[in-house]
Amino acid sequence: MLVRRDADEIREIRPRAALAALVVVCAMLGLVVRLYQLQILRGNDYVAQSVQNFRKSLFVPADRGSLLDRNGKTLVDNRPSFDVYMTPAYCKGKEKEEVMTKLAVYLQMTPEDVEQMRLAYQKSWLKDRLERFKPFLVEVDIPRDQVDVLEAHHSELTCVDLIPTPHRNYRVGPSLGHVIGYMSEVSPDEIESSQNDEDDYSYRRGQSIGRGGLERRWERELRGKDGKENIAVDAKGRHLGKEIDELLIPEGERRIEATPGNSLVLSLDARLQEAADTAFPGRAGAVVVMEAKTGFIRALVSRPSFDPNKMSMRISRTELAKLTGDPLKPMLNRVMTENYHPGSTFKVVTSLAALEKGAISTQSSIFCGGGYTMGNHRWRCDKPTGHGALNLKSALQYSCDVFYYAAGDRVGIDAISDMAHRLGYGQPTGLDLGREISGIIPNSSTINPATGSLRAHAINASIGQGEINVTPLQQAVAYAAIANGGTVWKPQIIQRIEAPDGKVLREFKPEPDVNNGHEGKLGVKPEYLSAVRAGLVAVVNEPGGTGYRSRLPDVRFAGKTGTAQVMKLGQKQNLKSEQTQYFSRDHAWFASFAPAEDPEIVVVVLNEHGGWGAEAAAPVASKIIKAWSDIKKLDEAKSMARAEQ
Repeated sequence: MLVRRDADEIREIRPRAALAALVVVCAMLGLVVRLYQLQILRGNDYVAQSVQNFRKSLFVPADRGSLLDRNGKTLVDNRPSFDVYMTPAYCKGKEKEEVMTKLAVYLQMTPEDVEQMRLAYQKSWLKDRLERFKPFLVEVDIPRDQVDVLEAHHSELTCVDLIPTPHRNYRVGPSLGHVIGYMSEVSPDEIESSQNDEDDYSYRRGQSIGRGGLERRWERELRGKDGKENIAVDAKGRHLGKEIDELLIPEGERRIEATPGNSLVLSLDARLQEAADTAFPGRAGAVVVMEAKTGFIRALVSRPSFDPNKMSMRISRTELAKLTGDPLKPMLNRVMTENYHPGSTFKVVTSLAALEKGAISTQSSIFCGGGYTMGNHRWRCDKPTGHGALNLKSALQYSCDVFYYAAGDRVGIDAISDMAHRLGYGQPTGLDLGREISGIIPNSSTINPATGSLRAHAINASIGQGEINVTPLQQAVAYAAIANGGTVWKPQIIQRIEAPDGKVLREFKPEPDVNNGHEGKLGVKPEYLSAVRAGLVAVVNEPGGTGYRSRLPDVRFAGKTGTAQVMKLGQKQNLKSEQTQYFSRDHAWFASFAPAEDPEIVVVVLNEHGGWGAEAAAPVASKIIKAWSDIKKLDEAKSMARAEQ
């Protein structure tokens, strides 16, 4: 009986032992899996977190590269300032609320700013544990008195850091707003897309990035690389001192210096830029001053503009709404992202097309009786009584519409379109400032027959009306080609890129505009260009010329006035009374080059809703050319004085 009982007990014990062994084995497997997760799969994360528990990383911002004019005058540099950052890991629970309340008072934060601070904190806290140790931006570029307040209360704000940060100093203000652009905080999408950058140019929260103009286009060259400073801290984020830094942090990791960005030397002349900005009287419009023989830009004005200094701060929603809601659109770069009917400035295109096709000769005449009739429609001349018999030179001089109606009718829309494209119209010029529109140059394949016959379109296009639309920059490129004998230049505004030590990294040479379909060459006979130039000289320098009142006594220049119709009379009547005075006016153009005999610069003026080109644009160009001549004489005198020393 005893043997049987022992056997029964043994049979009962074995399953329990096996179950216990299985439990032990499962526990061991679970422990192994957990250790694998902790040490292998997430080992680096926990090591990083353990390091962060005693180490605080503060970035050392890099100086952004400067922008200089052709003579070395600083247009944009950096000024010392302070940004405020908070590290969530050192500021939790009740302490977080106390710190945020104090910051709101000390920094005089708006409710909108406080809400942004809370959202940024929440995002950091919820993302992952390592993100909590990364500082986020609270306020940018705080005034000196607020710096003093935060430093005085530093012991209460151990999770808050004042980071010395260079901020952009735009010395030229609104004058070059569209050219230079501005800075603003990098967006979450931009941060994410930069994380895989092979050259380690990733962004972090709170950093600024270029917006528009040169700041955006040359972001990589200008930006530089931030450095880093690591310090030992306690659980509250308080610095434990340099001695502890030396004990806990390897020497090579304590401070990594920032690498400054490269500088851009522009082709702009700050003196001429100021003269152009001062000379332009319009509420809206553009001025382009370009070297006729190279395509380098010497001055560029787009009005209205914006102040990059204000835009580069945390602009309020109210201020931004005011800018974007302005009917004059101050954020629009009128030089290259807006197009207009060119009016009579386009007559040079019709002239060259008609000469090349044999529709007219340099000496043939066309009679102007005050209008031009095709079928049952009559196009009027600006002189109702007519100009009489005119040749090419006098037709340009007096800006006779009938001469060009006839020339355009003879040569056709496709010949006008082809010549326009060869001169650089109808496609982006390639100026490296960001987005650029193409304008509109119609031809027989793009015109809707329902809008009129091809003959009617050619007649309208002959004087720069109808569907023709061009940018001020395209006008400068075209007139430069006429002035220099037939080379269509790609406009450029960067002369060279320099390293922080002044070493030239890249120098830009003149480039023909190969997008014109003829490898940058106009391909027009020299005698045709000479005949057109003679007419443009007469416009300014001979009595009766539409630009005669803007001539200069000591600089002989050439040009063409233009008055571009904005709307039909019936449309003007539908405008509100407060709009009629300004928005119903025609656009005033003047395209010119100087000196007339050996052109060096091209000056194009568009006075939006300015009225007559002879009154609202030609005098502006005359003042700019006078300023250019004076500057040139001054520089030559200085050069001679240095040579004699």
